[in-house]
Amino acid sequence: MNFSFTTLGTASALPTVERFPSAHILQVRERFFLIDCGEGAQMQLKRSGISFTRIDNIFISHLHGDHIFGLPGFLSTMSLMGRTAPVYIYGPGELKHYIDNFMAMFGEGIAFEINFIPVKCKEPLQILEFNNLEIFAFPLKHRVETYGYFFREKPPMLNIRKEKIEPFNLTYYEMARLKEGVTIERDGLILTPEDFTYLPYQPRCFAYCSDTMPFTKLGGWLKNLSPGGRGVNLLYHEATYAALDKDLAKKHYHSTSADAAKCALACGAEKLILGHYSSRYKNLDAILNDARSIFPESFCAKEGENFEISL
Repeated sequence: MNFSFTTLGTASALPTVERFPSAHILQVRERFFLIDCGEGAQMQLKRSGISFTRIDNIFISHLHGDHIFGLPGFLSTMSLMGRTAPVYIYGPGELKHYIDNFMAMFGEGIAFEINFIPVKCKEPLQILEFNNLEIFAFPLKHRVETYGYFFREKPPMLNIRKEKIEPFNLTYYEMARLKEGVTIERDGLILTPEDFTYLPYQPRCFAYCSDTMPFTKLGGWLKNLSPGGRGVNLLYHEATYAALDKDLAKKHYHSTSADAAKCALACGAEKLILGHYSSRYKNLDAILNDARSIFPESFCAKEGENFEISL
């Protein structure tokens, strides 16, 4: 049951010969989600061996070019590949004008529906649900309307403790109810789910935060969204600047890697992935060292790198 995050682009506004603009893939079991779609996203998808046809849902954080300029090309290529299944795009309301302009100029011949779902919230809000997954949006603090996204597995059905079936002569009906979390009363005997079942695995979760300056509510929101409030398994957080350039980060409504590490601590993260680096940094040692001095499980993402959340 795969749950993994692949970074396709780690640059900020100015790409470099080694770094592409923001684009990422989250795979949850059989589903693939595209998060932001900077220029070159489709080329990076091809290099990563990810099929375009597997992507039905696209999440855009905000309307800055390094996060959306790859979207028209991606949609056009899917059309050339003969796609007929609908595509769902989530993002700030003004994104609709961008999509409408694309369709007006280049939409002839596109045989699939492009469904835009505007995101608008002042605190975390569920925007999409599947049988085993919930997806939330939450506001970030940037120069324009910006949202982060939170992906959370639903708790699996409880399993019966096999060693208790025969001693208690459990019927199929009783086992089904216990797996649903229902307490059974039989001739004065109380059979509780806590005693007769167990959770086969802990639900996993991933949070995406780009672009934003730090603010106090963010860490608490992410921790509260995590299953049981245990903390985020994997946090992606922008780290445009090193701590030495914190004044630049504040001026441009961005974060340093130290800010990202503090957010990871606040949300109880297991692992922090840094990205969205300013082109001023040819070497990422300062960014990584700043983060690890606060949160040791910090890692600098590279193009095409995959981060697995194991069961």
